[in-house]
Amino acid sequence: MDWSIALILTQDGVVNAAIYALLALALVLVFAVTRIIFIPQGEYVSYGALTLAMLELGKTPATVWLLVAGGAVALAMEAFAHFRGRSVPWREALFWYAALPLLTLAFAYAFDWQTTPQWARILLTVTLIAAMGPITYRIFYQPIAEAPVLVLLIVSVAVHLALVGLGLLIFGAEGYRTEPLWDDRFSVGPLLIPGQALWVIGASLVLIALLAWFFSRTLYGKALRATAVNRNGARLMGISPNLAGRLTLLLAAAIGAISGVLVSPITTLYYDSGFLIGLKGFVAAIIGGLASYPIAALGALAVGLIEAFSSFWASAYKEVIVFTLIIPVLFWRSLTTHHVEEE
Repeated sequence: MDWSIALILTQDGVVNAAIYALLALALVLVFAVTRIIFIPQGEYVSYGALTLAMLELGKTPATVWLLVAGGAVALAMEAFAHFRGRSVPWREALFWYAALPLLTLAFAYAFDWQTTPQWARILLTVTLIAAMGPITYRIFYQPIAEAPVLVLLIVSVAVHLALVGLGLLIFGAEGYRTEPLWDDRFSVGPLLIPGQALWVIGASLVLIALLAWFFSRTLYGKALRATAVNRNGARLMGISPNLAGRLTLLLAAAIGAISGVLVSPITTLYYDSGFLIGLKGFVAAIIGGLASYPIAALGALAVGLIEAFSSFWASAYKEVIVFTLIIPVLFWRSLTTHHVEEE
């Protein structure tokens, strides 16, 4: 391998790492706030990419009907809770489970999306997929929010399998690739850098900066940080764990949708492609101990570079090499981490 090939592989690794970093940050956030190991994170990536592909083809994505159906189920669960005498935040429930899905449905049918600008299609896609986050939390996780981590993990696996099956039903088995956000290419020495790669890296950095601003400057961000540090303490201070859960999955779904929009012009995505991408983000999150955002981001960079160089030296085993990274990390953490019971 000469230095020019090494630079090309490094470029590929950094681009992939930008996507893995976003997913790792989402996984760390969800686990820190809710204790959920969120296996379905990758499904938001594939749903986002394929929803955008449907809009580009001028078709109304079936995900909008999935959103409406999920909102109806969530609203019915809130009505049942109200019937049993529990306090229900109806204003929030009606917005997240009725108004937002119906508005999205109306927009989806109001325009010919094949002729609309790309930014409008992306905006609808991200809104649609992000709205799935609070609904997912209300239906599957809120009723068992206090369950052990193992139970939450089992439910996550079930949700992942359900979303993969629904993805096959509504998108079909065919793969899609969306239009690039930037067609130009730039020559830098031996590198031929596509504009889409610059979009991926730039958008990821901007999104990470926005998340840092959100968590440090906004009331909701500080509430999520407080919940991540001490859930019981946050509850005593009046921070609703249900609101924190819905907001966390809203952010995770939005990050997944944006990741899908960014990566879909680079590679063909199928209904089940998000799982493998999400797993690589999960490896990075594990490197960060599901607790540290900076270390998870560095772990994503390591995963991206190792994957790129493994594809050159041993392409048939690149996935195995990447996932094997978990073993020494888990071994090290098992030796150095002390079990602490939550108060």
